[in-house]
Amino acid sequence: MAQPKTQSRPGRPHSSRRAFVGLGAVVALISLIWAGGADAQRLRSREPLNPAKAQTLPASPLVIQSAEALHPFTVELAESESQRAIGLMHRNFLASDRGMLFDFYVEQPEQFWMRNTFIPLDMLFIRATGEIVFIAEETIPHSDKPVGPTRPVRAVLEVPGGTAKRLGIKAGDTVRHEIFGNLPQP
Repeated sequence: MAQPKTQSRPGRPHSSRRAFVGLGAVVALISLIWAGGADAQRLRSREPLNPAKAQTLPASPLVIQSAEALHPFTVELAESESQRAIGLMHRNFLASDRGMLFDFYVEQPEQFWMRNTFIPLDMLFIRATGEIVFIAEETIPHSDKPVGPTRPVRAVLEVPGGTAKRLGIKAGDTVRHEIFGNLPQP
């Protein structure tokens, strides 16, 4: 005698397969959320562009001496903790010959981020002698990912993204500015 066929419940065919597929979808969704969590964490603090929150600081001349040439800039000098904290946030443009120089007065470990910064920047990390020890090129706007060298630095120069590559500026080149006491005399 033949065994009778087991019938699945009406309206619920292949219920164990559906449960397995459903569980797989939930696991996949959790994995995506977890994997993207770091990026979401870095970007969630973004504020809308608000030029009223941007700062304008006194400007002074600065020269970068590369192997090829002298590259003149006009830079704003961020000297206080509050000036350094705001930096170039809430700006949507920075001219190719402009920048901001962050002076920490003594060499110390420094790392920067790009929170509320709307334009890509090159960050040049500089020793007390004016020597560039590290360059972070084309930093990503709004990223909270720390950027910087392992070596202590006295200052950081932010210039428009792509400047270092365009001008051939490299680690080992010299930044000349009054804070380093090495600005060329006219």
